[in-house]
Amino acid sequence: MMQKLWQKKPKLSYNEQVFDIVQFGSSVKEGAKPNDIDIAVIFKQGSVKEQLEGAQKIKRQLEKISELPIHIKPFDLYSFFDIGNFAKENVLFYGMSLIYGDYFAKRFGLIPKTYLFYSLNDMDKKDKVRFNYALSGRVGSYGLIRKYGGRILRPGLVEVFPEYEDLFFDSLKKITNKIVLQKKFDLA
Repeated sequence: MMQKLWQKKPKLSYNEQVFDIVQFGSSVKEGAKPNDIDIAVIFKQGSVKEQLEGAQKIKRQLEKISELPIHIKPFDLYSFFDIGNFAKENVLFYGMSLIYGDYFAKRFGLIPKTYLFYSLNDMDKKDKVRFNYALSGRVGSYGLIRKYGGRILRPGLVEVFPEYEDLFFDSLKKITNKIVLQKKFDLA
């Protein structure tokens, strides 16, 4: 089942007021089992009626290529960045543009990053070796870094793509509790 609609680069029909169409939520996270696909349609401007009609037109198109139900939410740029919009952080950090096939945040010159800070102090040698194998792999198998495209920035710090943070965190948490996840944006 294809949950990552942005990878399909669907040929959607939409009006010129659409700024972007963004998939977000659990359907963009690797290893998740979503019940639906969350889509935000960001409009440059337009009346609420025009936005609702435009969003429903896009929803009907997406329902033809998705096996999961589509949950769609229209915003204009002003309402999207409103302090009361609790979805904006999720859309900005995890959102993938269906139009551009990349992180939605890049439209604003931002690159979402997740950092995993860890400590191997006070661990048995066998657990340190297990941790290293989980990150880097061993003969004949890939580790998390190579399989999902993370980077070891320095001992105790790993950078991963946001859609893989749960896989990294859950896998490494089984070995040590001394792990902290931090999210931030870098400038493009």
